[in-house]
Amino acid sequence: MTEKNQWENAFTFMMAMIGSAVGLGNIWRFPYIAYSNGGGEFIIPYIVAILCVGIPFIYVEYGAGYRFKASLSKILRKINKDYEYIGWFVLLIPYLILTYYTCIIGWNIIYLCLSFFKGWGSDTDSFFTQSMLHSTTNPMGIFSIVLPIFLAVAFVWVIIWFISHKDLNKGLGKVCKILIPLLFFIMAGIVIYSITLPGASTGIKALFTPHWSHGPLIDLLDVNLWLAAFGQIVFSLSLGLCIMLTYSSYLPKGVNLVKNGLIVALTNSAFEIFTAIGMFSILGYMSVTSHVPINDVITDGAGLAFIVLPSVFNNMGHAGYIIGPLFFICLFFAALTSALSLIEPLSSALSDKFGISRDKATKYICVVGFLISIIFTSGYGVTLLTYFDDFLNQFGLLLTIIIECIIFGWIYKIEDIMETLNENSNLKIGKTWKFIIKYFIPIVIGFMWIKGNFDNFINEGVTKAVIQIILLAIMIIVPIIFTRLPAKVEDY
Repeated sequence: MTEKNQWENAFTFMMAMIGSAVGLGNIWRFPYIAYSNGGGEFIIPYIVAILCVGIPFIYVEYGAGYRFKASLSKILRKINKDYEYIGWFVLLIPYLILTYYTCIIGWNIIYLCLSFFKGWGSDTDSFFTQSMLHSTTNPMGIFSIVLPIFLAVAFVWVIIWFISHKDLNKGLGKVCKILIPLLFFIMAGIVIYSITLPGASTGIKALFTPHWSHGPLIDLLDVNLWLAAFGQIVFSLSLGLCIMLTYSSYLPKGVNLVKNGLIVALTNSAFEIFTAIGMFSILGYMSVTSHVPINDVITDGAGLAFIVLPSVFNNMGHAGYIIGPLFFICLFFAALTSALSLIEPLSSALSDKFGISRDKATKYICVVGFLISIIFTSGYGVTLLTYFDDFLNQFGLLLTIIIECIIFGWIYKIEDIMETLNENSNLKIGKTWKFIIKYFIPIVIGFMWIKGNFDNFINEGVTKAVIQIILLAIMIIVPIIFTRLPAKVEDY
């Protein structure tokens, strides 16, 4: 481990870890998931999911990365050389996610610029889907590049390269230490202002009041409620993407891994709950001022950020010229730090096997990534993005969690990872954690994987099926190539 690949201190590592976890899923996914799954009743399975899936799995990747001081592909090769292929398969998933995640960041940059003069106009729905995205479900739309989005995505990749190619602490570490505190500070200001708006209490009440549609006991026995909670924790904490494993491999000796993992998980959850209060305060304001039921103004994902909230900013008068830009700045900070984390697992693996510098690895990754991203800047890009996101999350991401639990829980000696985790911690993990990793998480996530892929298969049309089959073929073939290429590093 060279000096340039080691965090200067535990605080830098913690800021980078929080930056990787806090992303778009916290800001625009959690509020909708919580509300649509019973409001206040969602909090119970959500807390259980943090304790029984989120925190325990963080420790798997923390312990493995810290113990081996290597990328996943190298770690699995050390366990059994036949497992190297699995490592490259897992590493490809966060990289493919990054290729379309940069497109969403590009949308945000455009909206950040527009927010200073509310350039989206009065019909925010039409502006987003037609004027900006030129969205079409016709596959031939892939040949029609939307120039503003193309330029924005190119700009995002330049930023990612500029930060990631530098020394670990001067680039990624420094950016996270600046942006994460700024993100929290600005978001706190937005939330504090939001709760003073007329109708804010209506929104907050809608978020936290349990729906209890069939009574507390029956509702809490609903398997879909629990799957939604576990799914939110998986996506929110970026479990299974090897980010935590890679980041922990850069750690110096003597770090309290147990305490650090606990802080990261709780900070992530506190941030998304706090942000949800702000989002629902704003939605409550819109509901009251426009005399529209709150059910009709709540939506998920891009619809919330790029359609509903711009409409709210229009209604805020002069305040919208301040809150709007601040909101899109927060989205940019959260998305950028997450994007920077998605590049690290593959970059580390390329350096480990082929001995290339961080600078070169980042350059190759960014050039290829940008070329792939171009397809998402087309008129058909939004449809492709949805297909990629559905498949990579439902099939790939959940599968990687199961794989890591099996390898580190059953094949590798899990007691060694426990020893690594407990080495510098007063709070020890033991048999309960071991049981969760070996049995509980694989069973729960396995059920989610089967159900999610079944639902995806049932709902997909011919075009979606063909695209996802092509994507699966790429995910199978590319790891074979990387596995068979001869290593340039002797101890690999």
